[in-house]
Amino acid sequence: MGVVTLSSKYQIVVPREIREKLRLKPGQRLLIIEKNGVIHLIPQRPIREMRGFIKGLDTEGLREEGDRI
Repeated sequence: MGVVTLSSKYQIVVPREIREKLRLKPGQRLLIIEKNGVIHLIPQRPIREMRGFIKGLDTEGLREEGDRI
């Protein structure tokens, strides 16, 4: 976990260890969401990069039979 400081221009710098772990690139867009006073930054990824990211996911028990329409 890193601590950042908000600049006078309302900018922050993402700490190096986070940038490297998430493979963030300069100019990459981040989605920002506020929920219950917590800020979440979510990297936007190209749809091609998402191909196969749930391969092998066990779908058993994800929802009840009554949840279906």
